[in-house]
Amino acid sequence: MNTQDALDVLKGKGYKYTDKRKHIIEFFESQNRYCTAKELLENMESSFTGISFDTIYRNLHLFSDLEILETTELNGEKHFRLKCDQHHHHHFICRNCGVTKEIHHCPMEQINEELRQYTIDDHKFEIYGFCPSCQ
Repeated sequence: MNTQDALDVLKGKGYKYTDKRKHIIEFFESQNRYCTAKELLENMESSFTGISFDTIYRNLHLFSDLEILETTELNGEKHFRLKCDQHHHHHFICRNCGVTKEIHHCPMEQINEELRQYTIDDHKFEIYGFCPSCQ
């Protein structure tokens, strides 16, 4: 997903376009990693004096609900990244810096064999560790 796609989702769902919302989406588009609300706040403070955590969290949760952002939990804290809109894949996530790497193998083929009598409607597979820069 890119900034324009995300803004189109917002508009299509009846939400207002604001400079803050555009900035948030552009911030995530510029990253190849999961980021915290605190990192986003620090990035926005110079452009939006007095911006609050409440504003940040409200927009992060809205974007997550609209599937503009993906979320994961690292070290007990929620992290966000722009949703991938490519083919089906999973992620390796660095526990230190949040950088992600796509994993193209999906373990669901094997798991489906073990759960033949169950109906699976979604799944998420993440691997955690340390990227080469953080090792």
